[in-house]
Amino acid sequence: MVTRTEAAAATRSALVRAASELLDEGGPDAVTLRAVGARAGVSRGAPYGHFEHKAHLLTQLAINAWNSLADKVGQLRTDPDATPGARLEGAVLTLIEVGRRQPYLYALMFSTPADDPEAAEAASRLEGEFLAIVADLVGEADAHRYGALLMTSAHGIAGLELSGHLAKEKWKVDGEQLVRMLIDAIRSGAKNADAGGNC
Repeated sequence: MVTRTEAAAATRSALVRAASELLDEGGPDAVTLRAVGARAGVSRGAPYGHFEHKAHLLTQLAINAWNSLADKVGQLRTDPDATPGARLEGAVLTLIEVGRRQPYLYALMFSTPADDPEAAEAASRLEGEFLAIVADLVGEADAHRYGALLMTSAHGIAGLELSGHLAKEKWKVDGEQLVRMLIDAIRSGAKNADAGGNC
């Protein structure tokens, strides 16, 4: 027999799943508590028992996305068969891929207020996994500055792709190639810095 707690958790999960589908289909404007309840097949009042308002629900979608990305990057970080450069390339492309497949969700992730404690915690979790991969390539001391360079570059690549301003016909390069070039440059720069420090 299903307990009330289990039933509530199942309802909340169905609401979040429905909201995610509506977001992918029509953006934030398509996500209303009424529409989410209808998509989830629950009573009209059910969404209001789990989410105070639409912004609360959208924040939950962003939190879930950050956590999902953290899980994926964490798996990449522990892949014993991949080189540090390959792991880092995979991590950057994982972020860009969200922008390609789910542009509304991607935009939501970066528009959710950074002062929301749960969202900040989820984003920090991804950042921690990402910085660990960066550190494997460039060392702990330089991980943050190279990590910032890579994250901002990934965000720029994703944004330009979404807007159509990164057409391969125009620039003779695609997102994957840009990421590879960037990581190659970072690897080279880190090696040169090490060599200079050893002189």
